Amino acid sequence: MRTLYFDCFSGISGDMVIGALIDAGADPVQMEEELKKLNMDEEYNLSWGKVVKNGITSTKFDVILTSKSDQTHEHSHSHEEHSHVHSHSHSHEHEHRHGHSHSHEHEHSHEHEHSHVHEHNHSHVLHNHHGSRTYKQIVEAINEANFNESVANMSLAIFKKIGEAEGHIHGLPLEKVHFHEVGAVDSIIDIIGAAILIDQLGIESVQSSAIPTGSGHIHIDHGIYPVPAPATLEILKGVPIASNDIRSELATPTGAAIAAVLAGNFGSLPSMTVESIGYGAGSKTFENHPNALRVIIGETQ
Repeated sequence: MRTLYFDCFSGISGDMVIGALIDAGADPVQMEEELKKLNMDEEYNLSWGKVVKNGITSTKFDVILTSKSDQTHEHSHSHEEHSHVHSHSHSHEHEHRHGHSHSHEHEHSHEHEHSHVHEHNHSHVLHNHHGSRTYKQIVEAINEANFNESVANMSLAIFKKIGEAEGHIHGLPLEKVHFHEVGAVDSIIDIIGAAILIDQLGIESVQSSAIPTGSGHIHIDHGIYPVPAPATLEILKGVPIASNDIRSELATPTGAAIAAVLAGNFGSLPSMTVESIGYGAGSKTFENHPNALRVIIGETQ
């Protein structure tokens, strides 16, 4: 059975999942084309390229918002995760890049900029005016996008997991949940993009290590909260959490939901014949270990 294993030694986030899958051999150009079915591609550009995290060459994936997006950076939980790379990409990335790989990413991002900027879609199911999108809007957009059944089912299940967690915390029924954080463009892309790549790779089963969440405090919409954030902890009910003393948010709601929904088993690396390995870079830098997610793909019995 073709199995995907998430080795979350430094946590998990949506952009790390996509970066790791691309690094393991998935085709991001095909993913980009599929994502156009959402009719929101004028709101973002995608970029991916090699970076070096503490000596490990990894793939960094980013969703870069265009001026056509109404999303507000400070009101998006996932943008806290991305904002450092977006606003300081040159100084931050250069610290970790091999010189020759810098141009590689920018080739991609410039090509994609042109392809996105010059295309105008007039069906805006997900067009956003208030810095949030509702669970219902996201479900409608996925259902209308005509993805294949596997991609649609994975995406809907992940959003439902997050929506139920947010609803539980805020005391709201699922249909009234507004995704101020996870409804941000980049998280929609991270979740549906991950589903597209997992389907593309022909994955039949998913397993994962225990999930380290980190510690300390983070700023989110409603103030300063402990790590793991309330939504992340709610999503990880029933999932083994790995302890560690890193004072940072290691698992985001998006990453936690991808693992919680897709993984049928949590534990050590299963007995398998390894076919490909990928490292997806996160946006943080730690002194003693790489901020990356490792995925291992191979045949299990």
